[in-house]
Amino acid sequence: MRHVFEERIPFNRVLGIQVVELAADHVMARVDMRPDLVGHFSYHRLHGGVISATLDAVGGVAVMAAIGARHMDEPPARRLERFLKLGTIDLRIDYLRQGIGDFFTARGEVLRLGSRVASTRMEFHGPDGTLIATGAAAYIVS
Repeated sequence: MRHVFEERIPFNRVLGIQVVELAADHVMARVDMRPDLVGHFSYHRLHGGVISATLDAVGGVAVMAAIGARHMDEPPARRLERFLKLGTIDLRIDYLRQGIGDFFTARGEVLRLGSRVASTRMEFHGPDGTLIATGAAAYIVS
């Protein structure tokens, strides 16, 4: 699943999202700051769209992990087929602080995995652990 998330989704490659921890109940990822991710040149601060897209991606992969864990009795190909139906249907991001630093971490967890919709909560942190943004999302799963 890590390979699919990091390598097979081109936009995740553009952002440079790397999965650090992948578990059935949560996902941790990292984004290293690069010049092409700057949103405000004077402050060298991370673009808000990078934060939003990273939180959406981390929420989505958390749902994939939960779906995979729920269906461990199925062959890998069938579980991968389930991931193809996944899509964001609602996303809310609250920006709390500036994104300034050499790297950032994002955490996503599934609050509820239903038969049709999954609900998630996400956090985006600076290198010192400061909470920069929070997110909540709903994903279609069937």
